[in-house]
Amino acid sequence: MAPRVLISDALSPAAVAIFKERGVDVDFQPALGKDKDKLAAIIGDYDGLAIRSATKVTAKILENAKKLKVIGRAGIGVDNVDIPAATARGVIVMNTPFGNSITTAEHAIAMMFALAREIPAADASTQAGKWEKNRFMGVEITGKTLGVIGCGNIGSIVADRAIGLKMRVIAFDPFLSPERARDIGVEKVELPELLARADIITLHTPMTAQTKNILSAENLAKTKKGVRIVNCARGGLVDEQALAALLDSGHVAGAAFDVFVEEPATSNVLFGRANVVATPHLGAATNEAQENVALQVAEQMSDYLTRGAISNAVNFPSITAEEAPKLKPFIALAEKLGSFAGQLTETGIKKVTITYEGEAAELKTKALTASAIAGLLRPLLSDVNVVSAPIVAKDRGIVIDEVTRAAAGDYESLITLSVETERQERSVSGTVFSDGKPRIVAIKDIKIDAEFAPHMVYVSNEDKPGFIGRFAGILGDAKVNIATFALGRDKEGGSAIALVAVDSAPPARAIDDTLALPGVKQAKTLTF
Repeated sequence: MAPRVLISDALSPAAVAIFKERGVDVDFQPALGKDKDKLAAIIGDYDGLAIRSATKVTAKILENAKKLKVIGRAGIGVDNVDIPAATARGVIVMNTPFGNSITTAEHAIAMMFALAREIPAADASTQAGKWEKNRFMGVEITGKTLGVIGCGNIGSIVADRAIGLKMRVIAFDPFLSPERARDIGVEKVELPELLARADIITLHTPMTAQTKNILSAENLAKTKKGVRIVNCARGGLVDEQALAALLDSGHVAGAAFDVFVEEPATSNVLFGRANVVATPHLGAATNEAQENVALQVAEQMSDYLTRGAISNAVNFPSITAEEAPKLKPFIALAEKLGSFAGQLTETGIKKVTITYEGEAAELKTKALTASAIAGLLRPLLSDVNVVSAPIVAKDRGIVIDEVTRAAAGDYESLITLSVETERQERSVSGTVFSDGKPRIVAIKDIKIDAEFAPHMVYVSNEDKPGFIGRFAGILGDAKVNIATFALGRDKEGGSAIALVAVDSAPPARAIDDTLALPGVKQAKTLTF
């Protein structure tokens, strides 16, 4: 029997044709995306579900999806899919991470022009029968400095177009290497310098804990007087209330937003101002983009349902069914080692070296490396997955090296991830014990033995008496219970490391108090 796919959102007819050509039965019901009860009632009949943004795939819907094998999102964002619930049910979730890039970049450029020349307000005035030629005094784009926050796939396209417009482009992106910046013709800077220099700021970063409100009230106040701000990325990257106040004061000359904290944005604090241009999340709204993502999602889902091939999956690596059982614990180890390093890395990454020793060297290391790089990049790039991670790393000029060799130490299998940044090098090693659980066994060549836990605290300090008691006291005062406490040091009185599993995430104050302890070099909360 041929696999069946339900399309519950408005998708290009080309997608239906692709499914049929590849032997997949397809049911096109674009209205279902807004009828969650009906969707829940019929989803059990399908092997695949193709969606855009209107369909919300909740845990409740997935409970009824007894046959469902794959969800395909035509677009990059998968916020409307309960990924943990899908993963728990063994449902692959795919997206099309690069289909909207040009369209979104072009919309940002269009918004920049509309803002610089006050086109929407001038259009409304003229069509109202007025002829206010002296009212609308714009600014030229040529020669202005464009500050790009997030210079990945879309941001680099915007930079390329801006350079063609004879603009000076500066970029802030922790994952942008100096070599990559040079190749695409931008000047890499830190955020404070971008804020101080940019005439126009455009955002092209995903929404993560690190990027939420990246243009906070404090950072907006540091911008150049007369700056213009464009956001076609994600709502919540900019403090809308603070921006409204600076628009009213004249410090910010204008803002052009395609995305908002709350959508649909039927009302917003930014609305009603002549110096604000607003569009209803049109970044991906072109015929070409919709055709691209529809074709891609249909091809990917068909390949999986008919041949078992997995591509652009956000919750599963590209491996065969035969390889999965043996690879699974090592994939988890590689991803967690990458996440550990990524959460501690705050500057641009130049090179990543992953060394596989013993039995690990005989496994499918490409899948392990993809998992490690995804874990490394995910703290700042939430949309990255095991398939796109190597491409994203390459786009940012990050060199990735794999080394395989025979077991040479205490472990039959060992994976070591080393990260070289612009300022330092760090490494972390781990293995899988007979219980199948991944463990950290060394950090910076300091031996340590720790299982991963959902909430952990990492501390690097000088090996001096009294530290453990004071640190434990800080956690106790914060009502944070310690589950396990792993310690390591290179020598007596030298450098020491503590890796502590806790039952709940410590408050920021507890980390600040830990950093204030004598001899503490670094303290950070980690989540896995």
